[in-house]
Amino acid sequence: MKRLYPSSYRRRPVSRTDRMDTGLRRYDGSLRMVLFACLAVSVALFSPVQAAGLEAFDFTGNVDETRFKSLISELRCLVCQNQSLADSDADLAHDLRREVYELMDQGKSDQEIIDFLVARYGDFVLYNPPLKPETWILWYGPFGLLAAGLVVLLYTVRQRRQQPEARFSEQEQQRLKQLLGDDNHEDKSA
Repeated sequence: MKRLYPSSYRRRPVSRTDRMDTGLRRYDGSLRMVLFACLAVSVALFSPVQAAGLEAFDFTGNVDETRFKSLISELRCLVCQNQSLADSDADLAHDLRREVYELMDQGKSDQEIIDFLVARYGDFVLYNPPLKPETWILWYGPFGLLAAGLVVLLYTVRQRRQQPEARFSEQEQQRLKQLLGDDNHEDKSA
């Protein structure tokens, strides 16, 4: 019986290395998909359109860029709380930067802008809040906690020093010697 297809179409035996290669090709396609997804996410997160930094403002008018950068670095992001307005990417930080820019564009001084933001958001908006009775806890609170911790530590150390050392009674010492077998050693030496 004659074959109707060429010998190149014949199925050859599959070796172990061929099976491994097929498995790698299978994962290669999914690996490409994962890498493509990671690339797409990173482009979306770090694109210049997403980050509304200083490039969104026009510094050709009344607003000086260095003055603007200096002022927003002195103000705290109310959402992030550990970043300045210059560093934060929160929506509120974008809004506050825009508001600071508009106030500068209106000709307000740095102190007027700071006073406006403090009146609106409180002293928390400042990275260095002023020293006044309302902010004493911010300035002196950590030192008070440290002092309280030292007092507790000293009290604990003194209490442990004043406790008498635990000693066994004569009866307990005899019982301990019996359990440990020390009676035989003392009798032999005597």
